[in-house]
Amino acid sequence: MDDQLKDFIHYLLVEKGLAKNTIISYERDLKSYLKYLKSEEKITSLENVQRTHIVQFLGFLKKQGKSSKTLARHIASLRAFHQFLLREKAVGHDPSVHIETPQMERSLPKVLNMQEVETLLDLPEIKNHFGLRDKAMLELLYATGIRVSELIGLNSGDVHLTMGFVRCIGKGNKERIVPIGKTASEALERYLTEGRGKFVSKKHRDEALFLNHHGKRLSRQGFWKILKRLAQEAGIEKELTPHTLRHSFATHLLENGADLRAVQEMLGHADISTTQIYTHVTKTRLKDVYSQYHPRA
Repeated sequence: MDDQLKDFIHYLLVEKGLAKNTIISYERDLKSYLKYLKSEEKITSLENVQRTHIVQFLGFLKKQGKSSKTLARHIASLRAFHQFLLREKAVGHDPSVHIETPQMERSLPKVLNMQEVETLLDLPEIKNHFGLRDKAMLELLYATGIRVSELIGLNSGDVHLTMGFVRCIGKGNKERIVPIGKTASEALERYLTEGRGKFVSKKHRDEALFLNHHGKRLSRQGFWKILKRLAQEAGIEKELTPHTLRHSFATHLLENGADLRAVQEMLGHADISTTQIYTHVTKTRLKDVYSQYHPRA
């Protein structure tokens, strides 16, 4: 069964061209699934898996306190896995066919208001190379709305300051060109000319745009630590995620009259329904403003 999982992961990487983080998520979900089948159901061949085994596995996850979102992700992972096995004729049936995905309430993204964004972006001390890097990262995130995985995946050659855009690789290895404004361009230029060289290691020459203190590509976890620290220093009490600036970027654009399709393009969403969640955020924020400031609200 482990060999079949390896074949599936290879298929996702080579043929589907999925992003590294997506593949890691698939692999993690399916390893826990196979572990359950072996230890709890005593199954040694995927040909013997029945619908009841999958239902029992989902019940097992529920008992562990897993959320509906996590259950839905596991279902998507094992469904793709069983479809792959059937297509490759490794098994004769697909036990996941009639497994229903749990209904989920779609929570609205957490966003910062303009004052909070400005406070956060102005916080990094630009007297040293760490501050120059952190300032450039935050300005670029808010200016472009790119994902954190896209930010840390950028190489120096992906930034075109004279033409005012960055080239990034999004989900499914899709390339897109995203414009950047004057403030972000200035922060990037200063980081490139005054800061990045101080991170570069003589032993390890990395083409990554944003480097850590070892001279290697900054990780997602490394960025998240920086963001949490700066948010705390800024006195922001809202619950943040690595994508908070991305959500704020989209919401602020729509609040100021941007076209939904244009925002979809900049965010790299395949489906416009994903972008439409931000229209609900703007409506909610308008209601809050009305309730707070209208004399007869």
